[in-house]
Amino acid sequence: MWEIRCFLKVATIKGVLRFEKKGKLSPRFVGPCKILERIGSVAHRLILPPSLSVVHDMFHVFMLRKYVVDPSHVVDYESLEIDKNLSYEEESVEILAREVKMLSNKGIVLVKVLWRNHQVEEATWERENDMRSRYPEFFED
Repeated sequence: MWEIRCFLKVATIKGVLRFEKKGKLSPRFVGPCKILERIGSVAHRLILPPSLSVVHDMFHVFMLRKYVVDPSHVVDYESLEIDKNLSYEEESVEILAREVKMLSNKGIVLVKVLWRNHQVEEATWERENDMRSRYPEFFED
């Protein structure tokens, strides 16, 4: 049997301290949470994370949002070398494009860089000078 997951809406009243943060930085939804059972036609019982242990586990369907599983959201952490402070070093894979941006009367050369552990849609534009100094193997003239 497959499990159904959903997001739980927690920001319903402005200015009310809910779930550890106040104001516009407070989360609108938490989750995804697993739906344990359906109670009646409009209520569901959820399995909540330990941080929400003081909250009742039954919610109206208006408080729930559908969770769509997207495999691109999952990061393969096996191949990452994580530092002590839980960060990692980005490594470029290849240069996808080159462009010259004109600022006033000065041209700045930019290159579109594809990074390891990222998809093509997440490629970024970087200055060619910086990339040439860090990765000279990509710029063999």
